[in-house]
Amino acid sequence: MRRALCLGLALAAIAAPAAAGVAAPHAIRCTPTPQDAFGPFGRGIPPVRSKIGTGHVLTGVVLTSLDCRPLRRAQVQFWQSNRNGQYTRAGSATVLTDRLGRFRFEGPFPPSYEGRPPHIHIRVVARDHVTLLARYEPARGEHRGTIRLVLVPQDV
Repeated sequence: MRRALCLGLALAAIAAPAAAGVAAPHAIRCTPTPQDAFGPFGRGIPPVRSKIGTGHVLTGVVLTSLDCRPLRRAQVQFWQSNRNGQYTRAGSATVLTDRLGRFRFEGPFPPSYEGRPPHIHIRVVARDHVTLLARYEPARGEHRGTIRLVLVPQDV
């Protein structure tokens, strides 16, 4: 009996700090991705495809800032210039996130032009969330990259 009581008290002592450290689901928040207002947007929605070439693969996840949950079926739109610094439909794509908020996009390594670093413009559209405009800048020679995009709910 004494042994069972000691075991029970030991388990309670271990569980109490763990329970105290667990936040209510609504208290978990993700820091929103900063907006980047620049980009070749306003040219319509890029075609739905996950590949516009080869040389660089960008993977990522789209989350809501409210509780860090993945946003399923968010539209992640990409615009990448050609080597002359021109944005055309051939350098654009739209992918939809999966049930875990993940996406994959493949294209040529983005060129540098007019003194700007290589970059890919990204617009993310998700139901009940503010549209996000962002930019991804891979390191020179990088063949793979990853990005976490966190959107703000419209009512926050």
